[in-house]
Amino acid sequence: MARATSALKAEENVTIRELLSYRVGRTANAMSHSAALRFQRFGVTLQEWRTLALLAAHAPQSLNQLARSAGLDKAQMSRAVSSLVKRGLVIRRASPAGGRAVDLTLSRRGEALYRDLMADAKERDEAFRACLSPEESRIFEATLRKLYAVGRALSQAAASGTAASGLKGRRVRE
Repeated sequence: MARATSALKAEENVTIRELLSYRVGRTANAMSHSAALRFQRFGVTLQEWRTLALLAAHAPQSLNQLARSAGLDKAQMSRAVSSLVKRGLVIRRASPAGGRAVDLTLSRRGEALYRDLMADAKERDEAFRACLSPEESRIFEATLRKLYAVGRALSQAAASGTAASGLKGRRVRE
């Protein structure tokens, strides 16, 4: 009984700072904040950078496709796209699918800006990777894939009203 009581007390003493999701989120925020500060000199926000990069990787895309790829809601992505369209970095055209659908692509100015931003992003990426040995890097990449898969599974469980405890200890496909 004493062991059960001490285990319960140990669980009660866990703070948010010890939760993996909190620590990963803070790390991601620190990494994103450094990017946002560097990208200011190019006159783009972090959301705008991600929008340009997603369009550079695959275009044309609809607003909904971009929002899903970026993990943003449609309204957030719409604001980023509108800003980029106003500045002549993204082109909005009627989609061949018809109706109100539009396709988004980079303009020539957008492509040039993307190349500059990507060079800067690669430099930052190299700085992050430099602190990891090749083995740590391999393990980290595998760990990220697993955590992403569990995060998606937990989101799906929450959306369907399933308890997260049902996933505990279950191997998740990467």
